[in-house]
Amino acid sequence: MDLTRASATDILDALSRRQLSAAELMRATLDRIAQVNGEVNAIVALRDEDALMAEARAADAASPRGALHGLPIAVKDLVNVAGITSTQGSPLFKDHVPQTDDLLAARLRAAGAILIGKTNTPEFGLGSHTFNPVYGATRNPYDPTKTCGGSSGGAAVALATGMLALADGSDMMGSLRNPAAWNNVYGFRPSWGRVPSEPVGDGYLHQLSTLGPMARSPEDIGLLLDVISGPDPRMPLSTEVERVSPVQAADLTGMRIGWLGDWGGAFPCEEGILALCRDALHVFEERGARVEALAPPFDADLIWDSWITLRSWSVAAGLEPLAKKKSSLKDTAQWELERGLALSAMDVHRASVNRSDWHKRAVELFEDYDALVLPAAPVWPFELETPYPTEIKGQGMDTYHRWMQVVTPVSLLGLPCLGAPVGFGAQGLPMGMQLFGPRGADARILSIGAAYHSATLWPQKRPAM
Repeated sequence: MDLTRASATDILDALSRRQLSAAELMRATLDRIAQVNGEVNAIVALRDEDALMAEARAADAASPRGALHGLPIAVKDLVNVAGITSTQGSPLFKDHVPQTDDLLAARLRAAGAILIGKTNTPEFGLGSHTFNPVYGATRNPYDPTKTCGGSSGGAAVALATGMLALADGSDMMGSLRNPAAWNNVYGFRPSWGRVPSEPVGDGYLHQLSTLGPMARSPEDIGLLLDVISGPDPRMPLSTEVERVSPVQAADLTGMRIGWLGDWGGAFPCEEGILALCRDALHVFEERGARVEALAPPFDADLIWDSWITLRSWSVAAGLEPLAKKKSSLKDTAQWELERGLALSAMDVHRASVNRSDWHKRAVELFEDYDALVLPAAPVWPFELETPYPTEIKGQGMDTYHRWMQVVTPVSLLGLPCLGAPVGFGAQGLPMGMQLFGPRGADARILSIGAAYHSATLWPQKRPAM
């Protein structure tokens, strides 16, 4: 078994059967990191090798602790992990070593995972391009002169290059979907509330960001999703859930898939992206589904206005304790902080009314369609030195994140969404699509994704490194 290419499902099965030792797996993981991480800079704050090997040997000697027993995982650097430098990509926290685990890290550890370090992220997770002043930029393994996306960019690159078999991420504005697309892997944004956030501060008002899994198949995503899912009594809106694993490929016969394209021109896309996504939908048609092109179901401007208000409000709430150190924050964080602090309660109310109206329209759509599809990104991976695109096909972008507007219909409603690879463009760079359904349909979306994956196996086309 090539441990840098094998699925997490197969690796964990071999570990449970004692056909593979955690020490052997750790050795292979560390060797792969040494081989490729210097070029891509995806894994940061890597723990001491001797300590990791000792922990792996201890796992071999112990009774299995959970579903991930003996599996090495690096945690996104927005999550505090006990004993590992946890920076959020900010110089303000470059020496921060937590004494306790955040909830997600605790759940990984309780399931038997060995936490080896961190995956790189933009400063405070802002922006779909993974670079920060602490660790620098993470490079796209298919072209190291290009961005890998973000904010779960380090996680996606670690998966694409075989340094990890599973990875966690988070998603407010496409942070699980955009890097999955640009690194030819899968990222899953769960229904909001399925995976609770850290129980710090407000637990009621901010329903935009969520934690979620990344992997090289929907089946592997199901494994990690079950580990990190489930209510926490300290988080009032976290929900009881049913297991999704083992994920079984759905029978697509008779399913109706709605193709939203560029939302009637509201989401301009660079050349080749829409065609590549539409080609991917032929896989569904070949397996008995009916794919229909849809007119824009709701005003994109209303979605955007609601989104940027609720996002700035949420981001500013998180950054407000750092307001006195604002000059130490990157420009986009300063922009969000200033904008959020200037909002009135009625601004937030009106944004929530728009969100509620879009929700009601989406409910009607899902009465007729099993799933809807959008591109996962409107541009191909851009140059590493470019902070963010300022125009798409001649259309100017009026904010640092307007270029990722294509993800907002999903994010605004907290819908379950699988970021799935769709192949490669003319320059050999990967792209992906968003496959999403009604809130609570996580298992259904993953099973549809598994049927698609079995027919395409895109993540097996690995970068040449």
